[in-house]
Formats: sequence, structure tokens, C-alpha cells
Amino acid sequence: MVKEITDGDLFQIDTVKKYPIDYHEATDVAQKELREKARPELIEELLNMEEYDTIILGYPNWWGTIPMAVYTFLESYDFSKKTIIPFCTHEGSGLGHSEKDIQKLCPNSKILKGLAIHGTNAANAEKDLLKWLKDIVK
Repeated sequence: MVKEITDGDLFQIDTVKKYPIDYHEATDVAQKELREKARPELIEELLNMEEYDTIILGYPNWWGTIPMAVYTFLESYDFSKKTIIPFCTHEGSGLGHSEKDIQKLCPNSKILKGLAIHGTNAANAEKDLLKWLKDIVK
């Protein structure tokens, strides 16, 4: 939806090792990765990051923060002087401390106010996304 709303480019952060399809199994893996401070290997790299000034960063909130694969992504590039606009899906924890964690990883970036979308509402979140993006990118 964000790609359609913004007419922006889409880059999917995807790991070499796939996560389980089962929700509970996937959350167990996510918790283990967090505990171990894992940096999962990504399938693809973004070759032209320097061309982007603004990054709208979407992710699921796993255990109160960004998935470890997003850590891998954020540590792989120089986000200095870029604007990062975070949004996440969650099952009750909102953005958790993900905005602070992104700021720690990208201290020379401008981090705008994020949006948390409850997972059960994700498929119908277009109106919320439109309002949020309109309000945030004034």
C-alpha cells in the first residue's frame, strides 16, 4: 500500500534462511535471534542506496523492536543525512522501542514519527497510512 500511495520504489528485506510459516514457530525463531543478537544474511543488497534521501521502513514488530534482519539491513548502508520513516505491524506492542533502536543504528539520520498498525487491521490500513503520510511529510 505504501508503494502505491507514494509511487516509490520497493525493496524487500528478505533473508537467505526462511522463517517458519507457523506464527508461533516464527516468533520463537525471532526471539532466539534477538537473544543472540543475530544478523541474518540477506538475499539481496540495494545497489543504489545513495540515490535515496527518504526511506519508509516497514517491518513487523518482533519482541518490541525491529527484526534482526532489519538490523542487518540498517548496518549494511550509510544512512547519514537520510530521513527514515518507520512503520510496523504488531499484535499489541505498537512500535515498542523500534524507533529508538533505529535511531541508535542510524545516529546521523532524521527519524520521523512512526506508525503502528495492528496486524489484524493491516489489510484495511490504507486510510490510516494516507493520513499518517500526509501528516508526517508536511
